[in-house]
Amino acid sequence: MSEPEDTKPKLNLIISHLGTQVTVKVKANMQFKKIFEAAEKRFGKDPGTLRFVYDGERLTPTETPAERSMEDGDVIDAHLQQARKT
Repeated sequence: MSEPEDTKPKLNLIISHLGTQVTVKVKANMQFKKIFEAAEKRFGKDPGTLRFVYDGERLTPTETPAERSMEDGDVIDAHLQQARKT
């Protein structure tokens, strides 16, 4: 029996913020927007307050783990967005 085509492998991505880590299970083609929202909720942060960096580069909400060639167990760093004073 072959598996249905929509059964994409899931990745366990680790999101690290101030020494705390959470693991999120995601599909490789899921947009980061959903992943960011889940992480912010788990860290008790308001939506949009964290910025996410992988391999030294900031991730955008419309990208996917597949576009960044992420693998199971990869770590995304979450940083508080710096408030800019005008």
